[in-house]
Amino acid sequence: MEKAKYYEVLADGKIRCLLCPQNCIIAENRKGFCRARENLKGELYSTNYGRISSYGLDPMEKKPLYHFYPGSTIFSIGTIGCNFRCPFCQNWQISQIEDRETIQFTPQKIVSLAKSFEGNIGIAYTYSEPLIWYEYVYETARLVKESGLVNVLVTNGFIEEEPLKELLPYIDAMNIDVKGFSQEFYKEYTKGDIGPVKRTVELAHKNCHVEVTTLLISGLNDSEKEIESLCSWLASLRKDIPLHLSRYFPNYKMDLPATSLDTMERAYDTASKYLEYVYLGNVRSKRNNTYCPQCGALLIDRQYFANIVGITGNGICASCGKDINIVM
Repeated sequence: MEKAKYYEVLADGKIRCLLCPQNCIIAENRKGFCRARENLKGELYSTNYGRISSYGLDPMEKKPLYHFYPGSTIFSIGTIGCNFRCPFCQNWQISQIEDRETIQFTPQKIVSLAKSFEGNIGIAYTYSEPLIWYEYVYETARLVKESGLVNVLVTNGFIEEEPLKELLPYIDAMNIDVKGFSQEFYKEYTKGDIGPVKRTVELAHKNCHVEVTTLLISGLNDSEKEIESLCSWLASLRKDIPLHLSRYFPNYKMDLPATSLDTMERAYDTASKYLEYVYLGNVRSKRNNTYCPQCGALLIDRQYFANIVGITGNGICASCGKDINIVM
């Protein structure tokens, strides 16, 4: 347990957490919405500091990050808890269940472990929501930077502006999960708010490599109008922000049928009108390959693994010379 950052003390021993936009008011001996921050004697503590529920060496493409060191391996770690309540959560066993067995690692120990893996390029904070693991991620990320490795955040982006700005100098890449593109969807299905998530994308893409993922759920967030709104907004930031449209399958508390392949293909076609790089997740398809948006040349073949076939070492299309938004 570690004393938390970003909170204010209120009357009657209560605390307002200022880390994420839930802005929980927490009474003594109670926890916030994320179940990872607790008021103990008028001070806020991070109860998941150093607690690791899941870890492993993953391909970078699993994050998913397709334009950040393609074909590389990254040491991935996760904790417990989340500041959303998505009924379709794919990692609900660690994000929504508090009483979960974990192991304890100091930032120094986890960085030392990351450096011991041959070929590993850094640490990805993933699986559950890393932004509610803020103090641990912040301290670890600083050490990772000093060691010459890279930091990756896989996040729902639901964080206040000040703590995000403090963390961003240490982050090299983010995959930000934009759950849908309507306030109504966020309010009902995440118990959050789309505004801060959009702000996170807008701030992050100016400071590090950013890719976006949206899980498409038939009848809830997959309409052509909503996809057009999402993609036109992303294109207003950068047309070359990679977008991963991921196929929904029943999970946790949601038993709606899996999103059809036809729906995924239509969404891909719609998104491609606005964005240069669109991918389909949870689908075996050539839609996972990277093609040059200018000449159409195959750049990365991902049929089995990331096979770089058409990009020079400095991220240029070998066929036509277009600068590809990719970190090699």
